[in-house]
Amino acid sequence: MMHANCTLRTCTPGDEEALALVGAASFLEAFAGVIHGSAILGHCRKQHAIEKYRDLLASPDAHSVIAEVGGVDSNGDQLTGAPVGYAVLCPPDLPIPFTADDIELKRIYLLHRFQKMGIGGELMNWAIDKARALNKQRLLLGVYGKNDQALEFYAHHGFQRVGRRTFQVGDREYEDAVLALKL
Repeated sequence: MMHANCTLRTCTPGDEEALALVGAASFLEAFAGVIHGSAILGHCRKQHAIEKYRDLLASPDAHSVIAEVGGVDSNGDQLTGAPVGYAVLCPPDLPIPFTADDIELKRIYLLHRFQKMGIGGELMNWAIDKARALNKQRLLLGVYGKNDQALEFYAHHGFQRVGRRTFQVGDREYEDAVLALKL
C-alpha cells in the first residue's frame, strides 16, 4: 500500500532542482560510511548537479517521474507535495551487450524515511509500465553490489544478474551488479 499522501507525476522542466536534491540526499543516505566523506560530496556535486538534471529533462530519450508527499500542517492547511523520490529511464549505458529493445532504469531513488511504504514499488511499476509502453523488451539497471536491501528489492521485482561494472568515486573503485528484467 502506497503512502496515502503520495502522488507520482511526470517530471517537467523546472523539476531539476527537486531531482538534484533528492538524488544527492538519497546517495548520501545510502553511501555515508561506505565512501569517504570528501569523495561522496564531490560525487554528489558532480553527478547530482542541477545542470545534469536540466539536460536530462530536456532529452527526448529520457523519461522521469517524481514521487511527492503532501500533508496537513499544524494549522490544518494543506501542504503541497515535497519530493521524496524519483525514477529515470534512458537509453542504456552499461558494459553489457544491449540493443535498441533495451532501456535502462538509470536512477530510482527514494528517501530512506519513505521506504517500506509502497512508494518504491510504485516507482518500479511506473518504470516497468513505461518501458513496456515504449515497446522495450528488457529493463536494465546497475546497483552497488553490496547494497543488499536494493538487491532484494530488485529480485522481488524479477530482476536477474546479467553482468557487473565498476564505478569510481574519488580515488576508489566500487563494483555494481548489472541486472535485467525481461519485459
